Amino acid sequence: MTETVTEQALSIQPIVDGHNDLPIASKYKRDYSVEGLDTGVPELHTDIPRLRAGGVGAQFWSLFVPSNTSEAEAVQATFEQIEFVHRLVARYPNAFALARTSAQVRSAIADGKIASLLGIEGGYSLGSSPAILRIFAELGVRYVTLTHNSNTAWADSGTDNPRHHGLNELGRDFIRELNGAGVLVDLSHTSPETMHAALDVSTAPVIFSHSGVRGVTDHPRNVPDDVLHRLPGNGGVLMLTFVPTFVSAEYARWFDGGREGTSPPAGITEVADHIEYARKVVGIDHIGLGGDYDGYPALANGLEDVSGYPRLLDELVHRGWTVDELVKLNGANILRVLDEADRSVR
Repeated sequence: MTETVTEQALSIQPIVDGHNDLPIASKYKRDYSVEGLDTGVPELHTDIPRLRAGGVGAQFWSLFVPSNTSEAEAVQATFEQIEFVHRLVARYPNAFALARTSAQVRSAIADGKIASLLGIEGGYSLGSSPAILRIFAELGVRYVTLTHNSNTAWADSGTDNPRHHGLNELGRDFIRELNGAGVLVDLSHTSPETMHAALDVSTAPVIFSHSGVRGVTDHPRNVPDDVLHRLPGNGGVLMLTFVPTFVSAEYARWFDGGREGTSPPAGITEVADHIEYARKVVGIDHIGLGGDYDGYPALANGLEDVSGYPRLLDELVHRGWTVDELVKLNGANILRVLDEADRSVR
């Protein structure tokens, strides 16, 4: 039987997703249990059968701690979530493999496993300490999201009142430390001023692990065009998210306004609109996917769980995308960024 364009693309390059909150969802819903993920866990967006159905070959597991947590508590909680990912991989060695480099990701995929990478969501988990950052890097952390919904002591969030004009001096030092450790600077959640400040300092490609574009939906969690225009020069990647409030202004108004009546459409079409807009602005070499599964109560229609990626790719094929273009979106672009970041390590 002839493969579809989507199937061809996934066979060449399975999905490398930038952001999945399984660790914190497992804490709140399952007391950090790793049991049952091989047979299905309906209260989660993520389990092994659905990852397989979605064509996922690599996943950045988000290490998220709420931003109202003290720095000391956040450091401890981040270590606990790293331990969760290690237990997950150890419990299902035929399904998962720990990975840090793009070579390790490709090796895991060749072995039929889902490469498991680590990304810290929220700079407060660094405890304002470059030494803590270096320890996390040694443990395999590949990106740090500079903020979450609140400012850190050194960086401004996109959903808080500005304090640092983007980054203060400690924040600029942290960008240099991240570059030197080969840890990607993740600008999702940050303010546009922070985005520009980080791009001014970073000598390695940056990423947005789970964001939309303001040119389609004017939401503070999305990336404005003036930042997008700088991304190709930096070499970074914008990984598009499936969160309905970020992809549809109508849905966001309904969600924030009491959620009365039927919700407006926020589905595959709207996500594809963000992807196509981003491609138009930054080019095919600077986009990827970062769903934010298990980090939000409900994702876009048709993308309700991690099995949904092929449906999104089918929509893009319907819009004229080729195998080679899907391969870049699926994961080739972010793997290239990992390679470039490794070359920046001091």
